[in-house]
Amino acid sequence: MAADSVATTTTTPRPVVRPKRKKALVDYLVTFRWIPAIFVALPLSALIYFCIYIGGMLSSMKPEERRRREHEENGHKVVRRLKQRDPKKDGLVCTARKPWVVVGMRNVDYKRARRFEVDLSAFHNILEIDTERMVARVEPLVSMGQITKVTCPMNLSLAVAPEFDDLTVGGLINSYGISGSSHIYGLFSDTVVSMEVVLADGRVVRATKDNEHSDLFYAMPWSQGTIGFLVAAEIKLIRIKEYMRLTYTPVRGTLKEIAQAYADSFAARADADAADDSKKENHQRQQVPDFVEGMVYSPSEGVMMTGVYATAEEAKKKGNRINRVGWWFKPWFYQYAQTALQRGEFVEYIPTREYYHRHTRSLYWEAKLIIPFADQFWFRFLLGWLMPPKITLLKITQGEAIRNYYHDNHVIQDVLVPLHKVGEVLEFGHRELEVYPVWLCPHRLFKAPVKAMVQPEAGFEQHPRQGDSSYAQMYTDVGFYYAPGAVLRGEEFDGAEAVRKLEQCEKDFWRMFDPSHYDHCRRKYGAAGTFMSNYYKSKKGRKTDKEVRDAEAEAEAAAAIVEPDAAE
Repeated sequence: MAADSVATTTTTPRPVVRPKRKKALVDYLVTFRWIPAIFVALPLSALIYFCIYIGGMLSSMKPEERRRREHEENGHKVVRRLKQRDPKKDGLVCTARKPWVVVGMRNVDYKRARRFEVDLSAFHNILEIDTERMVARVEPLVSMGQITKVTCPMNLSLAVAPEFDDLTVGGLINSYGISGSSHIYGLFSDTVVSMEVVLADGRVVRATKDNEHSDLFYAMPWSQGTIGFLVAAEIKLIRIKEYMRLTYTPVRGTLKEIAQAYADSFAARADADAADDSKKENHQRQQVPDFVEGMVYSPSEGVMMTGVYATAEEAKKKGNRINRVGWWFKPWFYQYAQTALQRGEFVEYIPTREYYHRHTRSLYWEAKLIIPFADQFWFRFLLGWLMPPKITLLKITQGEAIRNYYHDNHVIQDVLVPLHKVGEVLEFGHRELEVYPVWLCPHRLFKAPVKAMVQPEAGFEQHPRQGDSSYAQMYTDVGFYYAPGAVLRGEEFDGAEAVRKLEQCEKDFWRMFDPSHYDHCRRKYGAAGTFMSNYYKSKKGRKTDKEVRDAEAEAEAAAAIVEPDAAE
């Protein structure tokens, strides 16, 4: 579909009409939440960021050999701690990291009940940047901001570098990590070369795609840290250039037409005249941009962005526009991108590292809900250098009532669906949620040699669609992060029910979760009966001691079923 075209043949499904909701005290607490955010969270956040910056500098100044030695010593501490656990009286094993430290505003409650904590806070160093093997060896608490600060000046980057500074390597491997380059390289976990894991029995093993622990290698992603403790990983590096040449393309039409325009922006169709699949793949690669992102601002408008790495020499040529989006007083990126709807398609150059972290300052668009006037020029100019507030501090200062309010009246949900289903998910999201903007980010889902936790649709290679190849299916992360339209209008809204419907929608579209390999590795590596299960850890709501006891009993029963290869 051409940019700026207007649909006339189909209509967008109407959102659900709900009755008005009576205001309560918590509504006023939420309205004035900007007061503790500005006077408490922002200054303390600045202090924390400064300490992190100093800590990163001190870490980078350590000789490589010293960092390796400290890593080994810290690994021994984890092993000793695990061996102190008495399974008969201690709870299930988990990290000592507080739930409110986790990035994300979702109400996480799995640590309220009895547990045996292991401290991993020392694992925050970049151990090695190997330019010959093109891998970065890092510890699990290394953040994206920390690693891009080291690699970008070297014209290197992680193949998949998620857009938010505070996201950590461990979280991205154990759960889900994606960036604008994932349509080429896949998920963050697909770029991992090896993982160093401490198992329940204290063994430290190195898992790769083709060694004796390859089954563990494929089981760790999406496991939420419930098989073993990740203490180091080697991650693929790629060569980059100093700037990103970014093209902003406005799109108008129905939600399905916007979804098709999004697909057309990056998922080039193979050359029909190519003689074989390899030539088709090469033809596609020549047309595919380095970075892709889409934002849907309303049921009829969106902006698609495609980026290609560019040299400083190219960016500084006469007539080219350079946009330093990292400056604190600059407009928030998502709002700036929206101007393409009035300006029409345009191209500019953004310093690569600043582009990588373009959504950090505004927390995508969540900061607008916390400090409603934070996007105004006067605020950006005076206090923008303090942004963003640490999510950790926001959780601490919000209190139980506000936390429950957000749980019921706010949506932070990523829905992962095949590329050809994006239009249907957008229509479903508009009807049930009315959350805008909507973030679109594509990713390849590779066929694995085992039945990993996630896998492409069965038989996709026999009936390839746009963006698919013989070894990977093209998927999209559809991100809903904001207050639903009903809440903004003061209507009743059941957030838990809406998310349940959305998750069911995702299951209907994306039938690829298979726990069999995960369960096999839980038993084989002794995690059952020691670590929390993935389901228990991910389950929302308050956990009781009884639930923990039931989980332990179930896990211990599973642990009693020892497989023949458990001794390996």
